[in-house]
Amino acid sequence: MPVPDPFAEGLARGWKTRDGSRLSEDLTLETDVAIVGSGAGGATTAEILSAAGLRVLLIEEGPLRSSRDFNLQEPEAYGTLYQEGVGRMSKDGAVTILQGRAVGGTTLVNWTSSFRTPEPTLQHWAEAHAVAGHGVADMAPWFERLEQRLGVAPWALPPNPNNEVLRLGCERLGLHWKVIPRNVRGCWNIGYCGLGCPTNAKQSMLVTSIPATLDHGGELLYLTRAERLVLAGGRVDFLECRALDARAVAPTGRTVRVRARHYVLAGGGINTPGILLRSQAPDPHGRVGRRTYLHLVNFSAAQFEHTIDPFYGAPQSIYSDHFQWDDGTTGRMSYKLEVPPLQPALAATLLGRFGVDNALRMEQLPHTHVMLALMRDGFHPDSAEGRVELRDDGSPVLDYPLTDYTRDGLRRAYHTMAEIQFAAGAQAVLPLHADAGFARTLAEARAQIDDLDLAIHRTRLGSAHVMGGCAMGEDPRQAVTDSWGRHHQLENLSIHDGSLFPTSVGANPQLSIYALTAQLATALGERLAAG
Repeated sequence: MPVPDPFAEGLARGWKTRDGSRLSEDLTLETDVAIVGSGAGGATTAEILSAAGLRVLLIEEGPLRSSRDFNLQEPEAYGTLYQEGVGRMSKDGAVTILQGRAVGGTTLVNWTSSFRTPEPTLQHWAEAHAVAGHGVADMAPWFERLEQRLGVAPWALPPNPNNEVLRLGCERLGLHWKVIPRNVRGCWNIGYCGLGCPTNAKQSMLVTSIPATLDHGGELLYLTRAERLVLAGGRVDFLECRALDARAVAPTGRTVRVRARHYVLAGGGINTPGILLRSQAPDPHGRVGRRTYLHLVNFSAAQFEHTIDPFYGAPQSIYSDHFQWDDGTTGRMSYKLEVPPLQPALAATLLGRFGVDNALRMEQLPHTHVMLALMRDGFHPDSAEGRVELRDDGSPVLDYPLTDYTRDGLRRAYHTMAEIQFAAGAQAVLPLHADAGFARTLAEARAQIDDLDLAIHRTRLGSAHVMGGCAMGEDPRQAVTDSWGRHHQLENLSIHDGSLFPTSVGANPQLSIYALTAQLATALGERLAAG
């Protein structure tokens, strides 16, 4: 029996949507609030403002795909649902950056892990970055509200074998571990969350806040890139957009001009600074695009005698924060431990090498486990501060130079992951690095890790979490917006996404974005209602 497609049903009921690739002429649209980006920040904002009676226009540069389109095929999903066709990289090409680009944004393709912002992070933002109104007590009701809205709860089924390795290894070593909360309802436990959920179990923006917005009379404009804000007199006069072809690659030549009472940027930690830079928005203290942070990730693979089948089952259901705060909030680089799902194309990329070597590693995929460490960056002065810049064509790119502080965290994480994998019964462990081979004992792994040259392009690095670049805070010398997302220099512009975070979060950031933007959007709606 086919799974109902709520988006298709809504379109049949008359939802107001426009496909930029099909425009036959230039458009001028008017609305109360224009929101750029339809992911966690943009869609949450849209739902709250449309429910408050405001006319809302959601603008998304990616395509519209829904459950009937999600066929679990990696080449199609990566090419259509991810930024730069899953080819987004740091400026030097050393870090692969996974971000969504479709209606629903990254919420469409993430692995559903949903954590509240850690208490030490919120405290650090208040004390070190002049952030007000977002303490633990302030945020608690917003986390609870969004957890209920999106079905966030600890995963109730036993972990799949991939996650069980992390649990068992931590258990045997006496390390902290816990079950991951996931934003799902009626999950089929398929495991292909990164390719779009074909059963609508994942409570992404595609099946929650965007439908709610459209039910309240909001509008959606997709395959349309927000190019620049046109400014006049300390305000945004209008937003200039370019329609894209059906592949979401080339402009069609059609333009869309959007006029609104208020504008919200929610394109994420790379695209939102990019829009401000293209717009030459006022930036008297040079803060736009600065302090952009990743949860930089390195990986360790292991081979087991028993079957792991790391491509099946809930992608992430176990985590360990044992090393996350072990040297305090501002001490040495620390990390959160999780596992990634290993669909074949992703696995072939991670496992590395070429030709026969890669084929032999892939042959063992059913018996392969991979662990990852998310570096908690931005809390220490020696952190690798990223910076968003514009390429010659106006597209944004993140420059993310590594530091010795970062490399120290990466090396310690390699050691930790190898120790956990061997404790869980691994026959061999492979640090994912161009110069590494399989180690058969922990001693052999330790010696190899100590000798690895952690230079860029040799160390396998990635990230799915981009934070900062438009930091919030009450001091305009250090921040782009105030603590409520209001641009310090432009009175009718707000930012509602992860670019507001002054540092990385220290946990998968989607719930942090949901809760923060729900709080900000509610306040914005009250201000707009008051005139």
